[in-house]
Amino acid sequence: MTSPTTPSQRKGTAQLTAAMVLSGTIGVFVVESGASPFDVVFFRVLFGALALGGYIAARGWLRDHGFTPRTLGLAVLGGVFIVFNWVFLFQSYETTSISVATVVYHTQPFYVVLLGALLFRERLTAAKVGWIAVAFAGLILVSGVTPGDFASGGGYLLGIGQALLAALLYGLSTVVTKRISGVRPHLIALVQVLVGIPLLLPFADFGTMSGTGADWGWLVGLGVIHTGLMYVLMYAAYAQLPTAKIAVLAFVYPAVAMVADWAVYGHHIGLVQALGVPLIVTAGLKVTLARPRAAAPAPRTAGRAPEAASRTATPVASEA
Repeated sequence: MTSPTTPSQRKGTAQLTAAMVLSGTIGVFVVESGASPFDVVFFRVLFGALALGGYIAARGWLRDHGFTPRTLGLAVLGGVFIVFNWVFLFQSYETTSISVATVVYHTQPFYVVLLGALLFRERLTAAKVGWIAVAFAGLILVSGVTPGDFASGGGYLLGIGQALLAALLYGLSTVVTKRISGVRPHLIALVQVLVGIPLLLPFADFGTMSGTGADWGWLVGLGVIHTGLMYVLMYAAYAQLPTAKIAVLAFVYPAVAMVADWAVYGHHIGLVQALGVPLIVTAGLKVTLARPRAAAPAPRTAGRAPEAASRTATPVASEA
């Protein structure tokens, strides 16, 4: 017997679906901006900080923020990981395709499990190891690497590696921010994007960003829509949905990214590559939904006390 869906859960489902659809269009905004990955991420965190900061200030959450020196330091460290995760993912779009990079990037949950076992001695069951092996078999298929890629300069291989490194950095950010409690995830996310401004400033090339053309619209969109609005929708949804539904809806993101890549650029993965997608999806759900003996509660955000709203700013439903 399953519990009936409440109006709150229906609203949360709509909010998280919308957030994942937005996440699936990030690749198009990145490519259409025409900017380098470092410039794209710099302006994403700049405009994203303005959007998130404005929302947080309007809600009055800057008062009694709940940060301690330790949790603020963890949020900053998580921000370093999440910012460079975006850089490598956006670089991977250029050297592979949005579709391939996104599916490879969606191996993040497995890194979270492996890092938790390695760094914090979290329990790693034989079943989880088996599903991780299945996922990486799917990864080999999705990557579509051929012997010719090794002989042609390795550009495509580099792109696969960049997507994998982005997923690893995302996993590190998740593991770090899971250690933060008593702070709203909106505030953790704000710290993370604020960290990116001075961090990426030395790498930004403002000489190539002159003019006021449509390129700026794509960059503003990445900050306001894909960072401000998308995060607000996600965190509102997490307060209303069980972990199982969050995990399932997370796969709307790569599905939309693949459709957008095909619709806008005519890119699509081949038949053999497509065989790897269900392996990664199934393994991801099995690993995410596996119940440890001392299971952590599902993410909770808006409408709860700060202590209950302190789940990671890079949670179960992965996003770029």
